[in-house]
Formats: sequence, C-alpha cells, structure tokens
Amino acid sequence: MNTRDLSQTPIAADGTFEVQLQKSGQTLQVSKDQSILKVLQDAGHDVPFSCSEGICGTCLTKVVAGQPDHWDMYLTPEEQEKGDCIMVCCSRSQTARLVLDL
Repeated sequence: MNTRDLSQTPIAADGTFEVQLQKSGQTLQVSKDQSILKVLQDAGHDVPFSCSEGICGTCLTKVVAGQPDHWDMYLTPEEQEKGDCIMVCCSRSQTARLVLDL
C-alpha cells in the first residue's frame, strides 16, 4: 500500500497509526497510549512543545496527508476542519497514516 492509500484508510481498531516524517521519510508507529510528541522525542526528534495539553500552540505541526483527530483547545473549529495542522502533544489520527512536515 502506498502513502496515499494509508493516509485515506481509517485508523486501526487497536488505535495505532503511523506518522511519516516527510523531510526524512522516517515512519514511526504511535500506539493508543502514546502521544505523537512522545514518539517523535523517543526517535530523537527535537520538537518544540510547552504545555503538552493542546492549549499553547507551541507544537503546531503542518499535516501533509492524512486526517488529524484534534484533541486540542488551541485551533478554532474551522482550523481543525481544514486538517492541515495538528498539535502533536495531544492530538491523534483518524487515518492509518499521518504525513507531517517534519
């Protein structure tokens, strides 16, 4: 399956999904009990963050493909609906893969 297919496929029943980093091509697995931020940090990526609760907007990251599942309180409903950015500290994915501009 190619990137486009996974970025359109619904998230797995167990809540896991992939995050693909567009700039490096690296793909990371995010389990249901992990944040995207934690997975990025564990893989050695220095991602700016502050509150870790989706309130401050520090970890705002551009989404290239896939559909974010917004759990933040920073973006307006209109911004969330566009689906072109995500707060990696708390938000998840609605699709099997999210491609981020990282």
